[in-house]
Amino acid sequence: MPIYEYKCPDCGREFEELVIGSNPQVTCPKCGGKQCDKLMSAASFRSRGADGSLSSSSGGGCAGSGCSSSNCAGCGGC
Repeated sequence: MPIYEYKCPDCGREFEELVIGSNPQVTCPKCGGKQCDKLMSAASFRSRGADGSLSSSSGGGCAGSGCSSSNCAGCGGC
């Protein structure tokens, strides 16, 4: 079951929601708004190298390291 990121246009809060079904009714946990917008999320994954060490990667074309959300303020301003 996928977890999607949403933003409420009424109060501006960004939140994550576990989605069950193809057309979910998402409600803002802060203000109860029902017209929340689905955000585009950066993809990330972990893989093992030949030596068995873990390596993390995230999508979105960020030049910084560790950018793992739709808000790239934490990775040096993508």
